[in-house]
Amino acid sequence: MPRQLGPGDRAPDFTLPSHLGTPFALSDALSRGPVVLFFYPKDDTPVCIAEACAFRDRHQVFIGKGAQIVGVSRDSTERHQSFAGRYDLPYTLLSDEAGEVRAAFGVKKTLGFFDGRVTFVIDREGVIRHAFSSALDASRHVDEALETLTRL
Repeated sequence: MPRQLGPGDRAPDFTLPSHLGTPFALSDALSRGPVVLFFYPKDDTPVCIAEACAFRDRHQVFIGKGAQIVGVSRDSTERHQSFAGRYDLPYTLLSDEAGEVRAAFGVKKTLGFFDGRVTFVIDREGVIRHAFSSALDASRHVDEALETLTRL
């Protein structure tokens, strides 16, 4: 797997299916403003629920900064639909079942077998401005992303 992308790297463009039943292309989203792209291991697991809900609870702050929040895991779009509905998630969840986008961003496994938890803040030009990795500190992903958006 390539190294994890970081600040200054260009985010690879991709298209994945969303839980809304439509394809999501990063380049289209970036034409509307910065994107906070967070990779997480699995729907309906304790830390993933905490992270998803932390992004939900601050969603309006992100919108106020012109940013979109997008979550990515290997779960199916159907599972994402259930997860988003159960926790009232107001942002897009993408299904990367083959792990190709995760690999393109260099998101490594935690302890060698759990999909990693990494948040990227990507500016309108497609450049990664911040990358934060923590398997357990879910709320810090939100805080770090907001701090970065404030500096953009």
